[in-house]
Amino acid sequence: MISYNTKEWFSFIFHFHKSDTVRKLFPIMLAIGVYAGAVGYVELEYFKVTKNDYIQNIPIMHGMLGFVISLLLVFRTNTAYDRWWEGRKLWGALVNNSRNLAIKLSAILKEENDRKFFRKIIPTYASVLQKHLNNEDTGKQLFEDVDLEIDHQKHKPNQVKRIMYQKINDLYDAKKITGDQLIILNEELQSFTDICGACERIKNTPIPYSYSAFIKKFIFFYTMTLPFGYAVSLGYYVAPVVVFIFYVLASLELIAEEIEDPFGDDENDLPIRKISVNIKKHVEELI
Repeated sequence: MISYNTKEWFSFIFHFHKSDTVRKLFPIMLAIGVYAGAVGYVELEYFKVTKNDYIQNIPIMHGMLGFVISLLLVFRTNTAYDRWWEGRKLWGALVNNSRNLAIKLSAILKEENDRKFFRKIIPTYASVLQKHLNNEDTGKQLFEDVDLEIDHQKHKPNQVKRIMYQKINDLYDAKKITGDQLIILNEELQSFTDICGACERIKNTPIPYSYSAFIKKFIFFYTMTLPFGYAVSLGYYVAPVVVFIFYVLASLELIAEEIEDPFGDDENDLPIRKISVNIKKHVEELI
């Protein structure tokens, strides 16, 4: 995740980070600029279009559709950010639950071997979950037309959780913990699986294909029709204006695409590897 000072907003204007949308969109922005300039040339120099021609009424359509596309993009970005923020809350809960489990076990367990076991296994769950969510195949488990190798393997976070629960049950059988303590520890262990399931729901349930495809097509055709309506009034300045409009609309879609999967490798994704390292450090301090 990119570290920055939110108060130095002037630096955002003049600094182009490698994840900036300008770099990703530059080739198509250049093509659209050439296209808009060509449309302007044909209208002005070849067809001699004037302000009295009916083609100049096209901006009426753009005005009506502009409101629609703004609503769609607002919903798109808000939905993507909700997924990103929910992922952050889930990993924050994993941090707290790991600490709580470590604190309770530190007070309950007396033998060093038992404490050493949980000192290692609790951070292991966070590390395994991070790798599980970072796996691209995890995000495709609900696709009906894809046969994934991961489906033929054991669910690694569940295996770590099973080992933890088995150890807790062995401690209970050995009379090292009481029934009341078993119930208290069970609540913390159950939360691990709840968090894993919620993260998998975000990972393997993308925005519906038809919705995402429609927004992209809408942005493309909306932008492609802009030069026809504004070439006469703007002249050849229509090219940079259309490029800028496309940049704004397409950038919002790109940002939404990047943050809707918060467990990937993009620079704006959640730093879950760093969080898992912090969990390991905190648990080792507590037990």
